[in-house]
Amino acid sequence: MPEITIDAVRHALSFVEEPDLGQDLITLNMVEDIRVEGRVVSFTVVLTTPACPLKQLIHDACERAVHTMVDKEAEVVIMMTSRVTTMRSNNTILPGVKNIIAIASGKGGVGKSTVAANLAVALAATGAKVGLIDADISGPSMPTMFGVEDARPHVFQGENGKNFIQPIVQYGVKLMSIGFLAPGENAIVWRGPMASSALKQFITEVEWGDLDYLLLDLPPGTSDIHLTMVQTVPVTGAIIVTTPQPVALMDAQKGLQMFRQPQINVPVLGIIENMAWFTPAELPDSKYFIFGEGGGQRLADKHEVPLLGQLPLIQAVREAGDAGLPAVLADVNSPAADTFRQLAENLARQISIRNNVAPKTTIVEMKR
Repeated sequence: MPEITIDAVRHALSFVEEPDLGQDLITLNMVEDIRVEGRVVSFTVVLTTPACPLKQLIHDACERAVHTMVDKEAEVVIMMTSRVTTMRSNNTILPGVKNIIAIASGKGGVGKSTVAANLAVALAATGAKVGLIDADISGPSMPTMFGVEDARPHVFQGENGKNFIQPIVQYGVKLMSIGFLAPGENAIVWRGPMASSALKQFITEVEWGDLDYLLLDLPPGTSDIHLTMVQTVPVTGAIIVTTPQPVALMDAQKGLQMFRQPQINVPVLGIIENMAWFTPAELPDSKYFIFGEGGGQRLADKHEVPLLGQLPLIQAVREAGDAGLPAVLADVNSPAADTFRQLAENLARQISIRNNVAPKTTIVEMKR
């Protein structure tokens, strides 16, 4: 029986393609530490995200390649790990943050903050390092959704003498919100420049450390906050949350087009359709399309972006958010939790694809 060599294993793995990126694992430098001890072949596959939905598919393809092209009797030991990709070109602000994701909606009331909270927790549950900025300055909701209304961030002095804010950590997610700094029952009435200044502080004066994903839950519509964001940090991409009804879709389209303006040019990673249908508990096989049907898919098709997923209208999701425990954690075996996990996987997948094929992200310079 011929001896198994590292070169033979590497050659076999060069025929295993990463389905989303369209290149083989060797070319993508996704295989490390190939070792051969007799008939035992071991190596590590480095995925582009811990939330990779194709993990088992890639594992099985590697094993099959070794058995087919090297030795059908070989014992193949594959370690699966991850290293989140990034395409940032400006690291002077948030140098440890790999990907900055804007979560936007055209109008209020579509469940954007609920989606943002559950996406953050779902990504963190995969092992990713996640932060979340509640950028809806006039209507902060993250302190309530994470059950930390009474938390107050600690301020400390950095090495250069500058003061920094320590974010609140809950459910594995680093959080910052104006709700931590102002009493919840008080209205926050600020002009645009004041709100923009607060967002800048959340970005530049909070000790975020090393993060794979920093999510920004933006206020509805298009405003100074959105412009401040793209002028302050290089945004990896944006996702648009909408409901299927025509009014919501019309506003969602405006939000999408804002990111696609030539002077802004932030990639839109996909659409999330919330409240897609309602299924009564007593009629589990029925779907009632209260807000219309298929609107999110039509919007995605029109603008040639992925539909990341559809979320049904579920009372338990609302109750979980009000109780301070996001639905993805409140009942990990529920259909809602499973849907949010799939959304997180799809988002991480689109970020990896974007980082492989699109240009580096840069801070937007608005020209007058």
